Amino acid sequence: MMTGGREAPEARQKVVKVLDQLHALAAQADGGRYVELFAPGAIFLGTDATERWTIEEFKSYAMKRFETGKGWTYTPVPGKRSVTISGDVAWFDELLENEKYGLCRGSGVLRRIDGEWKFGQYNLSFTVPNEAAEAVVGVIQNAAKDAAVPR
Repeated sequence: MMTGGREAPEARQKVVKVLDQLHALAAQADGGRYVELFAPGAIFLGTDATERWTIEEFKSYAMKRFETGKGWTYTPVPGKRSVTISGDVAWFDELLENEKYGLCRGSGVLRRIDGEWKFGQYNLSFTVPNEAAEAVVGVIQNAAKDAAVPR
């Protein structure tokens, strides 16, 4: 799915390439090139409620991990990626497979800056089947009682 006139197919290919690069560079623990994919002022939202990081905060976390030679591997599920483009803004969502966490979802917004697509926001979340939601919510509520989780 996309919008944006004649340039949309080319722009979509470029956005898809950046998404694929993000996952490949993380798996390769290539921190330098990985963080270059983010725009100044970008936000990374992790799976924990406390994980709302500016790109500088996230860069600090990620680079420490990448320096150990370990990254993380999230593999896009074929046919489960949606990209929409309007002018210099693109938003996406995709299902991802991870060995430890199973099926996850990545979503976010990219901005075209000087001809290059950069992440303005990235959000990684767990997918919870509706049948398991009540049990998962119970775990979250119990954890929130014991931690300083924002409400």
